Amino acid sequence: MEIRGSTLDNDPAATPEAVLRRLTVADADEAAELVRTAFGAQSRPTNPPSSALRETAETIAAKIGAGGGFGVFEAGALIAVVLWSFEGDTLHVARVSVAPQARGRGIGRLLIATCETEAKRRGARRMTLKTRLELPENQRLFARFGFARRAVEVHPGFEAPTTALMEKVLA
Repeated sequence: MEIRGSTLDNDPAATPEAVLRRLTVADADEAAELVRTAFGAQSRPTNPPSSALRETAETIAAKIGAGGGFGVFEAGALIAVVLWSFEGDTLHVARVSVAPQARGRGIGRLLIATCETEAKRRGARRMTLKTRLELPENQRLFARFGFARRAVEVHPGFEAPTTALMEKVLA
């Protein structure tokens, strides 16, 4: 799958060099750097710190190999990434990351929509993702994409919930 140019959410600012495509292990180093940068630029730090800040080329390559991912490249540089994996009839979305300078252009929505297309193509009945309770703006963002909170989870060593498990039921 490859989408070029202004098809990126009908973004008039998208350049002709903008491309959405599947990630390969060859993209892992650049993807790991983007994930660390994007999560490092979140609105406030979380406790415990996100494991995304420790991603490496090796960990990202393993996630691509075990599931998959999509990336948006602009002028040859990776500006957005999403990883996914399957568990039963569920596509689990992870590491939704958009470079700070590319935010606000609908790229996150494009990544989630692309994951949904992949999920339906593979016969998934639902999509899930996790987001930190300390970042309610992320929960609101994913709710706009059709996800609803289904449960909360507690990180090891913590007493209070830290993470929301969100789900989108697919038609």
